[in-house]
Amino acid sequence: MQFEIVAQCSVTRARVSRMKLAHGVTTLPTFMPVATQAALKGLTQQQTEALGVTLILNNTYHLGLRPGTKVLDAAGGAHKFQGWRKNMLTIFVLTTNSSFSKVTEEGVLFESPFTGEPTMLTPEESMAIQHSIGADIMMQLDDVVSSLTTGLRVEEAMWRSVRWLDRCIAAHNASGRTDRQNLFAIIQGGLDHNLRDVCLEEMIKRKDSIPGYAVGGLSGGEAKDVFWKIVDQCTAKLPEDRPRYCMGIGFAEDLMVCVSLGVDMADCVFPTRTARFGVALTFSGPINLRLSKHASSLVPIDETCPCPTCASGTTRAQLHHLVTYETAGAHSVTLHNVAFQAQLMGRARDAIIDNRFPEYLKKFFYDYFGERGSYPRWCVDALRSVGVDLLDGIGKDMEVVDGNGAKWEYSDMKT
Repeated sequence: MQFEIVAQCSVTRARVSRMKLAHGVTTLPTFMPVATQAALKGLTQQQTEALGVTLILNNTYHLGLRPGTKVLDAAGGAHKFQGWRKNMLTIFVLTTNSSFSKVTEEGVLFESPFTGEPTMLTPEESMAIQHSIGADIMMQLDDVVSSLTTGLRVEEAMWRSVRWLDRCIAAHNASGRTDRQNLFAIIQGGLDHNLRDVCLEEMIKRKDSIPGYAVGGLSGGEAKDVFWKIVDQCTAKLPEDRPRYCMGIGFAEDLMVCVSLGVDMADCVFPTRTARFGVALTFSGPINLRLSKHASSLVPIDETCPCPTCASGTTRAQLHHLVTYETAGAHSVTLHNVAFQAQLMGRARDAIIDNRFPEYLKKFFYDYFGERGSYPRWCVDALRSVGVDLLDGIGKDMEVVDGNGAKWEYSDMKT
């Protein structure tokens, strides 16, 4: 992997960088759509690529079970199996305190979701599966507990993640694939700042074997005020010359805060999952197309959006009908939402390069929350920590409210 920082915000920790992998260049910061089982739900790989996506996420565990390593090896890896020509990151996602799993020092024992058979996944097996997949970026197997877990279990999981990282490094180094596949470490430690510091110190010691780092164990129901402080702590201490990946974030406001704190990569099922419920993402906030107010609206989701759904002139009224009564609506809204995430990160990159990122943040948050007249306090506090005051300038008359602050419209339709 080649990683080069090409622009740095003069106020915040936001930056633009080029990450060259075996399947091309991905410009960061970027959002990775989630193709858990070798496909984005609702889109073909060709449609995904046409939307400007250069890095997707597959799930190690699911691909290891189905289609399995024999098929993947015969196909020449997951890129060829699924017809994806760009970059790919693979990760194993399931908390080890799940009712379907049992964690030991050896690894994680799971019930197969397909057969119910017990399956042991060790750090070494995780690497072997990801080698068969051929992922450009492979995430270490870590011991993940819910972000709301407290006590000794959090410390145990953190130290086990460090030990498992060593086993992943050894297995990867022995594979002969270090020139084309890249192993990332995952910082754990729950919501305990001391444990996060210990994990950061231990994993940074292994920097020579680690091309990139992720902040894991968040987005599990913790308060946003706690969330951003953990992200801030980690990005401030991670090496500048390595990409930083914050796992499991997809709300627009979360992404912009995390980019400001120095995050380069993010992923979440949110854009595609919410599309299947008829919710379109826009720079003025999410739009629930199932609401009856859209039944007679003859404008597209966003007249400035270049996605196929908006560019073709598909109206909100038509989409309201489709998402309420038909299945085709999910496809149209998914196209839009994936394009929206790409535009969101692209506009942030442009603003960083042009050295106007603080102004971009103020306009983004005002456009996004201005209609309701209030900003989430956690967003205001997080951005102030890196030198941007949302209440200065365009947002001077906005109120500040407690809570997570995600914008949402609830359906008034019976389906």
